[in-house]
Order: sequence, then C-alpha cells, then structure tokens
Amino acid sequence: MGLIRGMARTAVVAGTATAVSNRVSRRQANRWGAQQQAEAYPPQEYQQPAPPPQPAPPPSSATSTDDLIGQLQRLGDLRDQGILSDAEFEVQKQKLLA
Repeated sequence: MGLIRGMARTAVVAGTATAVSNRVSRRQANRWGAQQQAEAYPPQEYQQPAPPPQPAPPPSSATSTDDLIGQLQRLGDLRDQGILSDAEFEVQKQKLLA
C-alpha cells in the first residue's frame, strides 16, 4: 500500500509541476511577443521622419569667402551627423555655390 501511495504522490507532484511550468512558459512567451511587437511597431510619433532642414539662404554679393566656407563646413557637419543625406548635402552645397 505504501508503494502505490508514494507513486501516486509522485505522479501528482510531477503533473502539477508540469502544469505550472507550462503556464509560466506561456506567460513569458506572451510577454516577450508583446514586447517584440511593441518594438517592431513603435508609436506613430516615432515613425515620422524629422522635417528636412531649412535651406540655406542664397549668398548675397556681400558674403565673404570665410562666411561661405563656414556655411559649407556646417553643412558637412550636418551630413556627418546624419541629419542631412548625401543628396541633400549636394543640393544645399550647390545652392551655396550658385
């Protein structure tokens, strides 16, 4: 009689442990799935690209060479920081040099 009782107790404990383990695994999978989905689809406000920078004003005849070099360096810095793409940099550079 003691052997059967011990086997029954072991079966109940093992079954309970399996059920609890499966439930914990499902909860974690649901949480991780929700977290991955939130990372894959951030709120709309974060998906919109930043507005393009304002075009540089056209140089006047009074613009000195030093001022032009400074503006070109600032454009280069914006490109290096990733604010301007290479194409945008070229457009702005052509406007300054025109």
